[in-house]
Amino acid sequence: MRTARIARKTHETDILVDVNLDGTGKYDVSTGIGFLDHMVEQFSRHSLIDMTVHIKGDLHVDQHHTTEDCAIALGQCIAQALGDKGGIGRYGQVYSPMDEALARVALDISGRPWLVWKVPFSQPRLGEMDTELFEHWFQSFAQACGITLHIELLYGSNNHHIIEGVYKGLARAMRTAVELDPRKGGAIPSTKGLLGDGSLAG
Repeated sequence: MRTARIARKTHETDILVDVNLDGTGKYDVSTGIGFLDHMVEQFSRHSLIDMTVHIKGDLHVDQHHTTEDCAIALGQCIAQALGDKGGIGRYGQVYSPMDEALARVALDISGRPWLVWKVPFSQPRLGEMDTELFEHWFQSFAQACGITLHIELLYGSNNHHIIEGVYKGLARAMRTAVELDPRKGGAIPSTKGLLGDGSLAG
């Protein structure tokens, strides 16, 4: 089983994250931000990655540290669970419809962190969550996980539908990318024979 755990406590957040890449989409999520809980739950359910994400953050200040550290810890945990990345699909791409909204998500578990984000919002908050924090979540996640991640809203008007479609798109793309391909026989999916830091990825 490809699993990992991260526990970290700072002056800003106290975090415990567990993942199982070969799970069934079971989740136990508590960040203190209701809408963020809902999105991470969608990520787990549709990626089939089991996730435990427990965070106690300095929400009396604002939501920034909790959102950022959630993404960093989750990204690091998935990267650890992937190990040397032998046998994985590596790439994933999805068109993700959510009612009137359609998002496109493509990713490469490359070891070269990058985010292209083209997702506009028409309101400053969803529930109690600032919409500007979503880009920061995905940036932090891509950096910590070591993935190249392209996300674009093709069209849509309802802000809830837009971001939910994006998280579900990430989930389905990640599911494809982390799944093991038996034809690869555990081989690293790179002509370099290694997927790690940006200087060695190929």
